[in-house]
Amino acid sequence: MTTEILEKLFRLREHNTTIRTELVAGITTFMTMAYILVVNPMILSQTGMDRDAVFTATALASFAAIVVMALYANLPIALAPGMGLNAFFAYTVVIQLGYSWEMALTAVFIEGLVFIMLSLFKVREAIINSIPLNLKHAISVGIGLFIALIGFSNAGVVVKNESTLIALGNLSDSGVLLALGGIIFTGILLVFRMKGALVMGIITCAIIGIPLGITQLPEGGFLSMPPSLEPVFFQFDFSRVLSWDMLLVVFTFLFVDLFDTVGTLVGVCSKAGLLDKNGKIPHASKALFADAIGTTVGAMLGTSTVTSYVESAAGVQAGGKTGLTSLTTGFLFIAALFLSPLFLMVPGVATAPALVIVGLFMISPIQKINLEDYSESLPVFLTIIIMPLSYSISEGIAFGMLSYVLIKVFTGKWKSVSWVMYILALFFIIRHLL
Repeated sequence: MTTEILEKLFRLREHNTTIRTELVAGITTFMTMAYILVVNPMILSQTGMDRDAVFTATALASFAAIVVMALYANLPIALAPGMGLNAFFAYTVVIQLGYSWEMALTAVFIEGLVFIMLSLFKVREAIINSIPLNLKHAISVGIGLFIALIGFSNAGVVVKNESTLIALGNLSDSGVLLALGGIIFTGILLVFRMKGALVMGIITCAIIGIPLGITQLPEGGFLSMPPSLEPVFFQFDFSRVLSWDMLLVVFTFLFVDLFDTVGTLVGVCSKAGLLDKNGKIPHASKALFADAIGTTVGAMLGTSTVTSYVESAAGVQAGGKTGLTSLTTGFLFIAALFLSPLFLMVPGVATAPALVIVGLFMISPIQKINLEDYSESLPVFLTIIIMPLSYSISEGIAFGMLSYVLIKVFTGKWKSVSWVMYILALFFIIRHLL
């Protein structure tokens, strides 16, 4: 009976997948993005928000958005409060600009409502469909380099350096060695076509980390009741809702979220082979609606902007093709509420190898790009290289789109550019001039 229900909901046979494959893929995705349950409360708590309450809000907001993505869009893409967006919320809006965290939450709530309207009228889908196919492939490659850099950075393999900007970390450090060993171990499992290789690599690294003092066993057992939402639930400040400051904050949230989500959807769907012959994402409007609902509900619960996660590529690589993958990830977020000590004990160095290897998987679409046509290959290259160098998916997309339009115009190929691309290019110019 259960099998029949799942088949009806997710059309598993049509997507050439199985329940077991989808469950393993969902677990894989969760293991690579579970760090958000630690990092998001830590970042937002610096604004004065209650850290324990934000932990609960993070898990519940992720679940709410994922359920919509799974059951409505039927895509193997998980969502959670976005990295970068939470940093903008805390360090720029609250700490640097001096606004209250209640006002920042209000801006996120308004952003979510605006995105719901844009999604219903398919404006966001039109933006995605206007992106040339080569740029879509480039976005996948750029994201691959970006998340590999995140993995190396989390593990301490690469570090900041004043003279060279970035350099190798201390290769004799036990955490660095564990991460590098995890990359090799997971790679060996992949060579032997082991199912769930990424999950096995994460678990193995976490276990080895116990005697090394890297993985800290929780005190008082693995079970705990979820912290109360009360300190952050529905804490809005509408007193400045019509101010220029609120408009500026909402606009920035909209911009970053829009193109981070576009980049993630395009990149993950490209890697999963879900793009149609015209390079379009299936059920794009539904996927974007899930993102909008997640952001709106997340603000009500007490967390920053919810967005699609590039780590979903880990689940896709493990075989995930339908919403059952993301739904599995969603239920693990709920389980994390009661087993938080267990999930939080997994250190960043244990998940780093999975991110690095997913980076490898994500660069494969570069084979589909014609690098001999410089009107296409230069924007492609800028898209790819700017993402890791600027530590921003959205900036990589901006450089790629703007250079694409300018090169096409000045080489007499302006008719091949869609009107949406012209509008976006103008938007990027205005954004950086203001």
